[in-house]
This record gives sequence, C-alpha cells and structure tokens, in this order.
Amino acid sequence: MWNQILTYFYLRKRDPNAPRNANIYLMHGMNRISLIVFLIGIIVMIVRLIRH
Repeated sequence: MWNQILTYFYLRKRDPNAPRNANIYLMHGMNRISLIVFLIGIIVMIVRLIRH
C-alpha cells in the first residue's frame, strides 16, 4: 500500500513492467487528487482543533 502511495506522489520510481493505458493513468490521477484533498482536510481539522 505504501509503495503505491509513494508512486502516486512521484516519490518512488514506477515499475517499468507495469501496464500503461489511459484507464490506469486516469485512475492513478483521480487517486492522487483524492489523497491530496484528504490530506488537506486532515490538516484543516488539526488546525481547527488547535485554534479552538
């Protein structure tokens, strides 16, 4: 799981043997956006808890 997350954020090189097509490319893009939005939400919640 962590290897896949690191690959989404370009912190690790892709597997050269992994299949490449438009569907997989779009799926990884949506997953990347979802993870970024989730992390932003967690940061906002932590900031609100600290300020309250």
